[in-house]
Parts: sequence; C-alpha cells; structure tokens
Amino acid sequence: MRGNGKTGDLRRELVEALRWMNASGLNQGTSGNISARCGEGMLISPSGVPYDQMEPEDIVEMPLEGEYGAFRARDGHVPSSEWRFHLDIMRQRPEVGAIVHTHSTYATSLAICRKEIPACHYMIAAAGGPTVRCAAYATFGTEELSKNVLAALEDRNCCLMANHGMLATGPNLKKAMWLAVELETLAKQYYLTLTIGGPVLLPDDEIARVMEKFKGYGPRPKAKAPARRERRAG
Repeated sequence: MRGNGKTGDLRRELVEALRWMNASGLNQGTSGNISARCGEGMLISPSGVPYDQMEPEDIVEMPLEGEYGAFRARDGHVPSSEWRFHLDIMRQRPEVGAIVHTHSTYATSLAICRKEIPACHYMIAAAGGPTVRCAAYATFGTEELSKNVLAALEDRNCCLMANHGMLATGPNLKKAMWLAVELETLAKQYYLTLTIGGPVLLPDDEIARVMEKFKGYGPRPKAKAPARRERRAG
C-alpha cells in the first residue's frame, strides 16, 4: 500500500481528520481513532501519537486478510489499541470505507448511563434505523468489545459504546466524519430533552420514510461549474 499516490492522499486526509476532530471538540487528546479502507488493507491512526505531531507516514497499515492483527509501521509505531473492532468491522462490512471513534462529551455521557438514543429527531435515520444502540461494555481493545460493537452495528451505521464513547462508519472518510458530528449533535439534543421532561418520539414508519429520502444524503463533492466561453470580438 505504501508509496501509492492515492494512499499518500488518504494518509494526509486521516491526519487532517484527526486534528480537526480535536480542534472541533469532537474528541480529546489521543483517545479517539480513525481508520480507512485502502485497497486490500486498512490505514489506521497509531497509538499514543499526539495529533499535532503526527505525520502521514506515521499512519499504520493493516491487511484485511491473511495474518490477523498483522501491521506495517515505521519508527516503532503500533496501531491504535482499538484496532480490533476497526479491523473486524472492515472485514465483515465491505460497504464500510471508514470508521471514526471518539469520546465526544454528549454521546459518551449517554453511553456512561448505557442509554440508547431513540427517535427524538428525524436525523436519527442517518444511523440506519429508529435507534442508536449502545454496545454492551467490555474492556477496550478486547475481542469481546469488538463482538459487542458488531452486534450494536447490525443494520446500523453508528453506535454508542457503554462507559466508553461512540463510533460512526461511512463509505468514505468524509461521510464517516459527517455522521460522527451528526451523532454527537443528536446525543446533545436528546440529553437536553431529558432535562425538560423527555422527548416526543417519532414513529418507526416516519423514520422509514426519512431513511428512503436520505438515500444519497450527506456530504458530496461540489459539482464543477461549466467552463465559461469567452466572447470573441467582432
């Protein structure tokens, strides 16, 4: 994977996304991690490297097939301690091109209380269903946690992680980051409604209608403007 121009671009995108994640308040320190599918492998943030010091070459490569947990890295770097659920999601969900994991404040607060997010707003359709589930607790980096996350993600694009944080997926890095922001926003809205009597929930059939309208929804490249023709004098 290394040396390819497309791979180099993706490495830079990962570093930029990690830095933005902290600058925006979506994450703190090095507690979050991001991965992206790249050919027959996966690129993932390294463990313990401060984002403001991270370079594209520090991103770790992991094959999706072959020896489980194998990786290639420079300067003694190792993959994020959460590499297991990143790898397992990529292996089991071929439509997933990127995964964002953060300890964002509101999503994590709900996860600490082990509360799933119900259909309090139509944007929950972006999660892939009428709820955002909360994965059962297990120690970070373990096989058990990976299994719990996969169960919570069944027919879903994102989930909370009990006493831990949140996770969002997407077909590419931009959409995974977009969903992570939407999930934190939804968590904040739900959290605040709980302080004023609780939300009025939308029915499942309404969420199904919104999901249909959401097909193709989300960030996409800006269309190029047509070339302007210059008028010729005379």
